[in-house]
Amino acid sequence: MNSHEVLQQLIALLEDNGVEVRSEPLGGSGGGLCKIKDKNIFFLDTQAPTAESANQSAEAAGRLVDIESIYLKPEIRQYIEDCIKTERQ
Repeated sequence: MNSHEVLQQLIALLEDNGVEVRSEPLGGSGGGLCKIKDKNIFFLDTQAPTAESANQSAEAAGRLVDIESIYLKPEIRQYIEDCIKTERQ
């Protein structure tokens, strides 16, 4: 599974869990999760490399979604877990 496919799966996971995803040109290094008035919004930087956007969306999914309670493709689950481990280090 390439980084574009991973990103699409992660964006769908966020949206399925009530996160609004906004695609915006943010200079190539921005993007990420924020909360505005009790609403989770994920900003997807359209100028960032796909792999970076996938990492940021995986970190957001790891914070918001109980990945142990739902079915995820093994590659997606592993990607999220790897990003969470990297974030904590």
